Amino acid sequence: MPDYASLVLAAPLIPLVGAVLIALLDRAPNVREGVSLVTAGLLAIVVLNLLAGVLDGARPEISLITVLPGVEIAFAVEPLGMMFATIAGLLWVVNTLYSIGYMRGNAEKRQTIFYVCFALALASTMGIAFSGNLFTLFIFYELLTITTVPLVTHKGNEEAIRAGRIYLGILMGSSILLFLSAIVWTYVAAGTLEFRDGGILAGALAGLPLAALLALYAWGIGKAALMPLHPWLPAAMVAPTPVSALLHAVAVVKAGVFCVVKVIVYVFGIDLLYATAEAQWLVYVAGISVVLASLIAMRQDNLKRRLAYSTVSQLSYVVMAAAMFTPLAILGAAMHIAAHAFGKITLFFVAGSIYTAAHKSQVSQLAGIGRRMPWTMAAFAVGAFSMIGLPLTVGFLSKWYMLQAAVQDVQIFVLAVLFISTILNAAYFVPIVYVAFLRKPADDGDHREPSHGEAPWPIVVALSITALAAVLLFFYPDVPLSLAEAVAESGISSGAGTSPAGTGN
Repeated sequence: MPDYASLVLAAPLIPLVGAVLIALLDRAPNVREGVSLVTAGLLAIVVLNLLAGVLDGARPEISLITVLPGVEIAFAVEPLGMMFATIAGLLWVVNTLYSIGYMRGNAEKRQTIFYVCFALALASTMGIAFSGNLFTLFIFYELLTITTVPLVTHKGNEEAIRAGRIYLGILMGSSILLFLSAIVWTYVAAGTLEFRDGGILAGALAGLPLAALLALYAWGIGKAALMPLHPWLPAAMVAPTPVSALLHAVAVVKAGVFCVVKVIVYVFGIDLLYATAEAQWLVYVAGISVVLASLIAMRQDNLKRRLAYSTVSQLSYVVMAAAMFTPLAILGAAMHIAAHAFGKITLFFVAGSIYTAAHKSQVSQLAGIGRRMPWTMAAFAVGAFSMIGLPLTVGFLSKWYMLQAAVQDVQIFVLAVLFISTILNAAYFVPIVYVAFLRKPADDGDHREPSHGEAPWPIVVALSITALAAVLLFFYPDVPLSLAEAVAESGISSGAGTSPAGTGN
C-alpha cells in the first residue's frame, strides 16, 4: 500500500526541487527543459497515485507546525483538492511541452526564470490543493500570487510592468484586506480553521453576519475574478501565452474558484447557507458577472483578451453554481472546474500557436487561417464548443448538472443566465470558427499575406492532447464525476446520507 502521507508532502516538494535544478541549468537549455519535463512527469505520477488512493477512500492528513490552538500548517487530501491537484499536475506536463515549442519558436528572453517561476507556481498550487485548513491555504494562496508576478511581467516592457502592478495590487490587496479578515473572523467565531465536512460555522454565525462573512470570502479570493475585482485577468494577457494558460487553466484562476467552492463546502456548509436567506445574494452577483463578462468578450478583437473575459464569465459559472447551495449544484460547480481547465487551456494554446506561426493576435485577422493551420483551428473548435456547452465535449456535462440543479431548485434567474450566456458564448466563439475555415485569407494590399503552416510540433501536440481530453471526458467522465459527487456529499451537515441528485435541504 502506498505511503500516501509521503506522497502528499512530495507534491509541493517535487516542483520546488525542480525549480532549484532548473535555476542551476541556465547555461544548458536542453538539459533545463528536460528537467522541466521530468519534474512535471514526476508530479503527475504522484498525483495519479494519490488520486487512486482517494478514489479508494483514502484521506491522508499531515500536521507539520502548530501556530495557535486550532491553527496549524497542515495538509489533508479531500475530493475537491484531489480534483484540483490532478488537473494542475496533468496539465503541467502538457503545458511544459507547449512552453518549449513556444518559448523557442518566439525566441523569448529569460527562459530560465520562466521555467523556475512556473515550477514554483506549481509547488504553490499543490500546497493550495492539499491545504488542511484556512491558515495553510492562505499561505500558499499568497505564494502563488508572488511566484506568478515575474511570469506576468516576463517581457519587461512598460505594458508588462503596468500589468504586473495591477495583478499584484488587486490580488494582494483583496487577499490581505478581505480574505485574511474573513479567516480571522472565522477563527474568532468557530475557534478553528479546519476544513470539515458540513462546515464549521453552524451555530456560530447566522443571518447578516454570515452573509457578510461570505462576501469577505467571495471578493477576498480575488483569483476567482468575481466582478468588479476582475481587471487583473485581462491585464495579465500581456504575458507569454504559456503564462496565460497557467493563469486560466492550470493554477491561478482555478485556485480562485477552488477556494470559493472549498470555503462554501468545508467552512460554511451548504445546509447552513441554503437556510440563510441573507446569503442568497451571491448567486445574483455571480450570474450578473457571467452575462456582463460575456458581453465584454464579444467586443474584444484581441484574441487573448476575448479569451480572458470569457474566463471571467466561466469562473462566475462555478461561483453561481456553488451559490445555489445544493449538492447537485456543487457537483456542477466542481465538474465545471475540470471542464473549463481542458477547454480553456486548449483555446489559449491555439492563440499562442497562431501568434507563433502567423504572428497574428486579432480575431479580425483570422479569415482562412484554418486552411493553413487545420490542426490548430480544429482544436480551437473543440475548446470553443466545450465552453459553449455543446454535446460531445465535457463542457456539456458540467452545464447539464448546473441546469438540472437550477430546475430542481426552481432557480429561474440561474436558468435565464444559463440560456442567455450560452447564446453569448456562441456569439463570440462560433464566428471565429466560421471565418477560419469558410472564409478566404485576407489580401494585404496587392499581395497575398506570407504563407505559413502549423506552429512547431510541441505546440501542435500539446493543443491536440488537451482538445482530445475535452472530448474523451464527455464519454469517460467517471473520475471527475466521482470526485465531484464526493464533494457534493461533503457539504451536507450530516456528511452522508443524501444523494447529490437532491437538494439536501
